[in-house]
Amino acid sequence: MAVVAMTSRLSTARPVTVNDLLDGHASLEIECLDRIYLNAYVPNLQVGGQVATFLTRHLQMPLPSPAVFEQRGDRFRRAVESFARNNEIPLVRFAKTDRKIDVMPPLMTKAAATGRSQVVAIGVAQEFQRVFSSTKSTSPTGALWFSFTKADRRVSCYYFYLWDDDFGPAFLKICAYFPYPGKVWVNGHEWAKRQAAKAGIGFTALSNGFASCTDAAGLQAICDRLGPGTIKVFLQRWWARLPLPFDQADRDGGYWWETSMRQVETSRTIVFDAPRRARAFLPGSGRRQLGPGPPRPRRAALSTLAPGPQGRDTGRRRVQERHRPGQQRGEHQRVLQALPDQAVPQGRPGPAYRDRRQRP
Repeated sequence: MAVVAMTSRLSTARPVTVNDLLDGHASLEIECLDRIYLNAYVPNLQVGGQVATFLTRHLQMPLPSPAVFEQRGDRFRRAVESFARNNEIPLVRFAKTDRKIDVMPPLMTKAAATGRSQVVAIGVAQEFQRVFSSTKSTSPTGALWFSFTKADRRVSCYYFYLWDDDFGPAFLKICAYFPYPGKVWVNGHEWAKRQAAKAGIGFTALSNGFASCTDAAGLQAICDRLGPGTIKVFLQRWWARLPLPFDQADRDGGYWWETSMRQVETSRTIVFDAPRRARAFLPGSGRRQLGPGPPRPRRAALSTLAPGPQGRDTGRRRVQERHRPGQQRGEHQRVLQALPDQAVPQGRPGPAYRDRRQRP
C-alpha cells in the first residue's frame, strides 16, 4: 500500500526547472539589441542596365562611358582629404596587417571626453569590394558600346569613425568606387546607456552592457525603443555632415543608399544576487549551450531595414560570463549574457540588391 502511494506521488510531481531554482534571485534582467552591422547599397545601381541608365539618363551622357567612375572617385577622394584637413581630423592609412580595432580606441576615448558628436578619425584601407567593371565592344557597323558587370576589385575604402551623442562609438564605411557600397556599425547597448543617462536612470555599466540599474523596467522600455527609425535618423544626420560620392542631384534623382542587415546580435543580460546562483544556472565548467528558443520580436522589427526576405534564427545561443571592470574573479557579480547567433537575412537566388557575401 505504501509503495502504491509513493508511486502516485512521484507520478504527479512537477519537475524542477532552472527558472524555478533562480526565481527571485536575478537582480537585473535586460534584453537589448547589441552589435548592429548593416549593408549600405543603392537599390537601382545593382545590374549593368541600371548603370547605363544612370550614365545616359541621369548624367545626360551621350555614351555610357566608364570614365566617369574614375572622375567621380577622384572627386570623392579629394573631398575626404579636404574635409579631414579643414576639420583637423586624423587621416589614418591602414596597412594590410593592421587591426583597426587596436588603432581607434585611444582616439574614441579622447573624443568621448569632449561630450560632443564628432568625426573622430578617417581610416583609409585597400580592400576587395564588389564594384562594376566595364567591357568595351564594337559592332560590325563600327558603333561603340560598353557593358557593365560586377567583379571583386581591390579599391580604396574610407572608414568614418564617429562619436555620436546618441550612439556613442560608431562608424560608416564607404567604398570610393562605383556604385559606392558601404557598411554601418552601431551598438545597441551604447545607445541604451546614453538614453538611460538622459532619462535620469542610474546604472552601473559593463564594457558592453549593464551590471545594475535603479529602474529595470524603465531601462527595458528604452531598449525596446531601438529600431529601424532610430538608426535611419542616425544615418541621415551623418550623411548630411560627411563628404560623399553622391550629391544632392543624385539623391533627387533617386540614387541614394538604403540599408539591410548584415549581422545583428541580440543580448539577454542576467545579473544574479549571489555567485552560487550562476553556478546553478551553469553547472560543471561554467559554460553550456542553451536549447532552441522563440525568435525575439525586436529582431523581427529590425528586419524591416532589409527589403528582402526575413532573417531566420538558428535557435542556438551561447552564454558568456562577464565581470565588472577592475574586480578579481570570485569578487564580482555573475553576469550572464545569452547571444543568439548572427541573424543574417537568407536571400533567395537572384535579388540584385542582395550582397552575395551574406551567409549564416
